[in-house]
This record gives sequence, C-alpha cells and structure tokens, in this order.
Amino acid sequence: MEILHTCLNVADADRAADWYVEQLGFDRSWEFTTEDNDTRNVYVAADSGVELQLSDTNGVDPSVDGDRYDHIAVGVDDVDAVFDQIDHYGVVKAPGDQPAAGARTAFVTDPDGHVVELIEPL
Repeated sequence: MEILHTCLNVADADRAADWYVEQLGFDRSWEFTTEDNDTRNVYVAADSGVELQLSDTNGVDPSVDGDRYDHIAVGVDDVDAVFDQIDHYGVVKAPGDQPAAGARTAFVTDPDGHVVELIEPL
C-alpha cells in the first residue's frame, strides 16, 4: 500500500496550486473537473511523486479550520530559510528543534488555512 495523494478542500484551486508551486517547489501534475462542472481538482506533486489534490467546489468555501484535517508534512533542507522566504498566511508554530523526532520543524498556514509542517532532519 502507498499514499497516492491527500485531498484538500480549497476556495480557489489555482490560487492554492500556485502557492504550493511558488512557495514549496511542487509541480502541477494534472487536473480534472467533475462531469457536473461543480468541482475542479488540481493536483500538485512533490519531487517524491506524492500529490496533493486541491479541490474547489462551486459555492462551497472550506471551513476556517481547514475542514478538520490536521496538517501536511513537507520535507525541506532548511526550515528556517524556507520559513523566512515563503509567503505564509499565518504562523502556527515558529521554527524549533524537536529532538524526540530528530527534526527541526515549523508550522504555517496556506491561503485556505490548511496547516503545513516544514520538516528538516537534525
């Protein structure tokens, strides 16, 4: 078994995809619209091949808490550098070492309030 993608409900699939591409280096991989034209799905992929499905349904805005999911973890080479460079929409937790996990992490939010964890191995 393998994880293929995580689906995030977003207000604007293009805006969300642009953020993941421009701020975290993902690539747009593919997209489709449902047969009823109500939902547009844009996929972005990390270098590892894992994808995020960014789902934008007409007339539906995601809840303030990101539709009750916890977070997405993204591996980076330098948490502090990425944290300082990206256009995040809020800080959940500033960069700090997590010795028990063997990592340095930070948590930020994307344009729709989804929490993104940045992880750098110690």
